[in-house]
Amino acid sequence: MALTLEPGTRNSYALALLRIGVGILFLIFGQYKVFGTAFTLHGGFQFWINKFLEGGAYPFMAPILRGFVLAHATSIAFLVAYGELAIGLALVLGILVRSASFCGLVFMLTMLFSSDYPGAGAPFWQYFGASLSHSVFALCFAAFLVGRADSVWSVKGLRIKPGER
Repeated sequence: MALTLEPGTRNSYALALLRIGVGILFLIFGQYKVFGTAFTLHGGFQFWINKFLEGGAYPFMAPILRGFVLAHATSIAFLVAYGELAIGLALVLGILVRSASFCGLVFMLTMLFSSDYPGAGAPFWQYFGASLSHSVFALCFAAFLVGRADSVWSVKGLRIKPGER
């Protein structure tokens, strides 16, 4: 069976599929942090921040991680846990997609600068290679932010009549 939808409609479905896939990943990331206590209350968050400080934080982020993030570790751990879960729910359901995407983009940029530093002597291309785990998600969030990722397969899409799109 051939897909005969017009290109704009196919793009909407492709963007929705990507949105839902990223949302499912964020539900997975968030659920174990929210429904368990290892990350939020038993040092999991602090472990990762210290690991970033040992070898992966950009130099301008190290004082922020040491001075602010670790000083407020439990509160920020809960913000991260519930934030990931909220982003995942919003993307999967297709509600508040732009708001969730903005928050996700900011989160991915903070993760990128906190953990993906390849070192001062690294060739320029290694900065991109080191950031793949966060930059790809950042690009997805940017696409959801500027596109109409909630036009199909979403709560909003269910409420809009076909002629109103």
